[in-house]
Amino acid sequence: MATASKTAAKTAAPAKKRTPNAAFMKPLTPSAELGAVVGTAPLPRTEIISKLWVYIKAHNLQDASNKRMINADDKLKKVFGKPQVSMFEMAGLIGKHVK
Repeated sequence: MATASKTAAKTAAPAKKRTPNAAFMKPLTPSAELGAVVGTAPLPRTEIISKLWVYIKAHNLQDASNKRMINADDKLKKVFGKPQVSMFEMAGLIGKHVK
C-alpha cells in the first residue's frame, strides 16, 4: 500500500510555470523627478524598483540601524516627499511618479 501512494505522488501533474502579470510588464514613463534617478526611458514597474535599489545601495541610503528604512537624499526627497520611507511604502510612492 505504501508503494502505491509513492508512485501516485511521482506521477502527479508537473508544476505549472508561472506567467508574468501583464500589468507589471507594461512600460511606464517616469516623471522628471523619478527620471533623475532611474532614467527617462519607459520601463516596467519591476525594472523601476530594481533601478531604485541599485541607486539606494550605490549611495548607501539604507538606514544603518534598520535596513528596512531608506534615508532619502535630495533626488529621492523629490520622489518620496519625506526624508525617510520604509521599503514597503516605497513602491506605493513610486506610483504617483509613473504614467
